[in-house]
Amino acid sequence: MHRHPKRLTQGFVEQGFVEGLFESIVRGGFLKTRLYAGRVIVATALSGLLALPAFAEQIPLPKPAPIVHDGNVVVAQAGKPTAGKPAPAVTTPPNPIIPDPRKRAAGGLFTSFDAKQRAEAAKVSAYLSSLQTLVGQFVQVGPDGSRTTGDFYMQKPGKIRFEYDAPSNISIVADGQSVVVRDRKLATQDAYPLSQTPLRFLLADRIDLMRDTKVVGVTADDLYISITLEEQNPLVGTSRLMLMFGVKDNVLKQWTITDPQGYDTTVAVYNLDATKKPDPSMFKIDYTNYSTPHQ
Repeated sequence: MHRHPKRLTQGFVEQGFVEGLFESIVRGGFLKTRLYAGRVIVATALSGLLALPAFAEQIPLPKPAPIVHDGNVVVAQAGKPTAGKPAPAVTTPPNPIIPDPRKRAAGGLFTSFDAKQRAEAAKVSAYLSSLQTLVGQFVQVGPDGSRTTGDFYMQKPGKIRFEYDAPSNISIVADGQSVVVRDRKLATQDAYPLSQTPLRFLLADRIDLMRDTKVVGVTADDLYISITLEEQNPLVGTSRLMLMFGVKDNVLKQWTITDPQGYDTTVAVYNLDATKKPDPSMFKIDYTNYSTPHQ
């Protein structure tokens, strides 16, 4: 059943939209009947940034749109980008750092930070706010240790696209209002309101982490600055997002999403390019075309 995006968002709020970005940030609490399968697809298919809601609107995948060559990144509506793809790897794919569950930040209502920690958070906030576009590649490690790879394309405010390499048939698209998880093999897409996912923090024009989010941990060593954010929902539970940035270059290196069940999905990013401008059509979500896509 088709719904207007605005009505769709309202429906999610009424039903208690819980999770939030890649099926991992987008992920935060799945229906029990899909718990494990959903975890593998969403936490392993959503680049760890989604913590998806428990209730999604499932709609058929749109038919691929004609390819337009205009010098920008070009994408087939239901497939992978066909031009302007991130340049061939110039660095070796990173080995994601899997956090030790025993060392998770304690959190709590009265978490306090010293001047150095606040300065680190302010530096990271300035970096995230400075980004307008970002193109790169990623390596994702799911809760079961499985690895997937792919490319991502981001344009603020609110737009991002994740394309997983074969044999995965999953892609994730946010258009500024909604996030959809597309399965090209099944010709379906599940839609979630962007405002209810942690993804919104990365895609905001400007962000002050200490002011706009619930920060429960700020740590730094010789290589990384790590900032942990916490999201609470009375229906699903508590999920967390840990962002890691390089100490020397202050650039995003990876993130880990911990869902309410305690499962982690980690995504490391590399070959980042903040100068490329993805084609706007990459982020279009077609809610009206119900044709079966070409395989």
